[in-house]
Amino acid sequence: WLSADVINFDVAHSSTSKGETLLDTLRNLEAMRCDLFVVRHQQNGTPAYLAEHAAPGVVIVNAGDGNHAHPTQGLLDMFTIRRHKADFSQLTITIVGDILHSRVARSDIHALRALGVGELRIAGPASLLPEDAAELGCRIYHRIEDALANSDVIIMLRLQKERMQHGLIASDQDYARCWGLDRQRLQLARADAIVMHPGPINRGVEISDEVADGAQSVILQQVSNGIAVRMAVMAKLLGQV
Repeated sequence: WLSADVINFDVAHSSTSKGETLLDTLRNLEAMRCDLFVVRHQQNGTPAYLAEHAAPGVVIVNAGDGNHAHPTQGLLDMFTIRRHKADFSQLTITIVGDILHSRVARSDIHALRALGVGELRIAGPASLLPEDAAELGCRIYHRIEDALANSDVIIMLRLQKERMQHGLIASDQDYARCWGLDRQRLQLARADAIVMHPGPINRGVEISDEVADGAQSVILQQVSNGIAVRMAVMAKLLGQV
């Protein structure tokens, strides 16, 4: 839609698997006259590192680095909330789930604090809360029922098993019983509360079918909004707006 030519690049099957450094990969792609790089990497800080070494005028967009940050997801989440709720300062927003491994949680928390959210809550098993949870500027809850009470916005997170060590949760079934969002628990929130999820969702684990597909779910709206927000980010950074 932005009339750009796109190169899909998979690091796992690139020359980095043959010993090429990430910076050499960047230089080679710059030599192909790439103007913008959308970078997702398992290592925290990789997009920032590339941005520090990129040629003048080359744009690096962080599409998610490790468990550190996912800025464009944070932006589209704020846009989605704003379309449903007028004043962030009057909102109680609750993030539930695997906070420890979630880059989305960190970006959302950063954005919500910058926008002056009224009350920001995080909730999850103690094993899935970060050590610096108390420093994030959130109220911490250890029961989902308490966290959901009178919430205006609920952001559910999946279990990121690809980043987990064994033993952090007993089982998916146990997690769903203690932390899953179903219709009964949703009734603890405000009647006009919206339910969000960055995806992919794990039905029957962190969220039930009836909630994911229900009238209060804006999950698919997040997907649609993500297209517009990410187009706007690229257009802005490339000087087209």
